[in-house]
Amino acid sequence: MARTIGIGIQSFEKIIENNYFYTDKTKFIKEWWESGDDVTLITRPRRFGKTLNISMTEQFFSIKYAGRGELFEGLSIWESEKYRKLQGTYPVVSLSFAGVKENDYESTVRRIKQILTELYYDHSFLLESGCLLPEEKQNFRSVSEDMPDTTATIALHRLSKFLYKYYGKKVIILLDEYDTPMQEAYVNGYWEELVSFTRSMFNSTFKTNPHLERAIMTGITRVSRESVFSDLNNLEVVTATSEKYADSFGFTEKEVFAALDEFGMSDKKLEVKSWYDGFTFGNCTDIYNPWSILNYLDKGKLDTYWANSSSNSLVGKLLRESGTDIKQDFEALISGQSIIAQIDEQIVYGELDGSAEGIFSLLLASGYLKVLRYGEYNNEYVDELDYELCLTNREVRKMFRIMVKSWFRKSRKEYNGFIQALLEDDVKGMNFYINKVALATFSIFDAGNKPSESAEPERFYHGFVLGLLVELSDRYTVSSNRESGFGRYDVMMEPKGDDDAVILEFKVQDPEDEKDLSDTVRAALEQIEKKNYEATLVEKGIPREKIRKYGFAFCGKKVLIGSKI
Repeated sequence: MARTIGIGIQSFEKIIENNYFYTDKTKFIKEWWESGDDVTLITRPRRFGKTLNISMTEQFFSIKYAGRGELFEGLSIWESEKYRKLQGTYPVVSLSFAGVKENDYESTVRRIKQILTELYYDHSFLLESGCLLPEEKQNFRSVSEDMPDTTATIALHRLSKFLYKYYGKKVIILLDEYDTPMQEAYVNGYWEELVSFTRSMFNSTFKTNPHLERAIMTGITRVSRESVFSDLNNLEVVTATSEKYADSFGFTEKEVFAALDEFGMSDKKLEVKSWYDGFTFGNCTDIYNPWSILNYLDKGKLDTYWANSSSNSLVGKLLRESGTDIKQDFEALISGQSIIAQIDEQIVYGELDGSAEGIFSLLLASGYLKVLRYGEYNNEYVDELDYELCLTNREVRKMFRIMVKSWFRKSRKEYNGFIQALLEDDVKGMNFYINKVALATFSIFDAGNKPSESAEPERFYHGFVLGLLVELSDRYTVSSNRESGFGRYDVMMEPKGDDDAVILEFKVQDPEDEKDLSDTVRAALEQIEKKNYEATLVEKGIPREKIRKYGFAFCGKKVLIGSKI
């Protein structure tokens, strides 16, 4: 009989005690302990089992769980006598920043202080233990929600000392989702303030702490060493491209297929693979995200479970407001192609705006992109930081299609009206609807605190092209800024069936040379002809009479479309 699926349960103890579905990841405990690393930072996408593995590690080592070996009986770690003796023998401090999602610096630090205060409450027995000096008791009692920042940053250091004095053993510290507050700080504009606080806390906890045995931090991203890890030369970083612990987070294909067999879904393996396979950690390919698999096992329906499980607002904001080159790369990705991009796994949040390297690095760390190869492309050596990337799987591709559609939510009716008018070669209708769409959506495609009206058309029309990719993917292959004839066209729509082909050229009005928008339209259409953009379509056997051409003229938020010179 198949085990019960416990959706969202992150307590190892609860899962084991209730015999809920569980895939044995206890091998991680052995691998980590034998690595000998002082402080380990492990980055994985959200909902890949980081919190459950932290819970598992805590309950294996913690003195609070001494004599609870039954939790691990039948699992791989319990096969070793050495590790059976190790269970329940260390003081462990475990905390999580997953819920620290505040809008300002003061609220964020106060929330962290609340977490630290709760930790001290849990260890209040130390006050009556007789092992603390009077001044140490005073330090213990000074930890509260209202404590100064300097007291908060050294709180974990001091708690380690107090536990060492009580147990006579150094402490294991487990910090889950360390980077959640930092992502919120970036989005809400208090990054520099939080970096200073976090750097001080991490230095006292993980670097200058003589009572620390080992530590693990988990998160989605590796924040740059220069910001919060500048003093931590004892830090072992394990990212998505690292070999360590490659199969410890997420489900391997073998584990997924075994689960499908258990639940009587053996005939669904190819469908599940097409939707959810694709993650790669180190040299371990065919990794699946656990959240989607658990939900599929529970509900028996293919859907975007992982992609819809939390906010994608940061990713959406960065892509929507990105420049032309990034949008063009994303057009290729969403249409199923791969791109070449430079990746730096040390995310520099302060440099994300407009940075292709930063944005694609964040997408890779977040699990939306996967690495096909790096350092070599088309059998030619390229820069070692150049990666060939593509969207991870069908679920992610669907998520981004939904995201692009949401950009036009305010003008969905008008956008659909434009698409229909375009398909029907109704230039009057195209003009009517495009102006309504532009008025509603121009501003969301412009980046920065001071939108530049001259930049809006570029950002708008590339976002607009992404919308075309989503809406017309069943009828057209849509591409942009590719070579054809004697230049590079703006947009080409190559039909998959009997529809007409379409070429779109966008131009911003030049007041010195173009008296009104009709002159700009004429210039756009003349460029299509002069540069012979239709050459690619003609080479593919499309008759010239089946190729429609439109010039788009922009002036601020006004648009004029024409099809005849």
